[in-house]
Amino acid sequence: MKNSRRWYLIHTKPSSETLAQTNLSRQWYEVYLPMLLRSFQGSGRLLERVIALFPRYIFLRLREGDQPLAPVRSSVGVSCVVRFGSSYAVVPDQLIRDLQAHADPESGLHRMARRRCLESGAKVSITGGSFKGLEGVFEREAGADRVVVLLGLLGQDVSVRLPACSVLPSHAA
Repeated sequence: MKNSRRWYLIHTKPSSETLAQTNLSRQWYEVYLPMLLRSFQGSGRLLERVIALFPRYIFLRLREGDQPLAPVRSSVGVSCVVRFGSSYAVVPDQLIRDLQAHADPESGLHRMARRRCLESGAKVSITGGSFKGLEGVFEREAGADRVVVLLGLLGQDVSVRLPACSVLPSHAA
């Protein structure tokens, strides 16, 4: 069907999302690269950096019948067009619209959701990973995505680093 448009998933070379985006745009392809504004601790202060929301992936919209997919594979910065078996990975239009709708309207950037800060000494429940189901005591944050929790293991208190997303405040009385 000529002139229909479809989004494809493109796998880029390491740290080459913007390079691939630039080169594909120069070839008149429509490209969407969702970017994330990420805060992190560095040199004793809070810093911000813009990174790809999906590292090593970009989205490419193709006019079927008018634009060939073959040149995409050999474009600078592109590793391959993602396939599942013999079929290219087609991304639903609604997913792209949802991603664009959740970006900041002025900057176009996505923002990391702020975690609820836990107080040192707060009781927490582990919701994922090897320690799922255990309860512990929150000690501190350990970087942007990790926390340190004190767990009672084999009769000893042990500090364990865990992904922050797998630790929730405990609602036990």
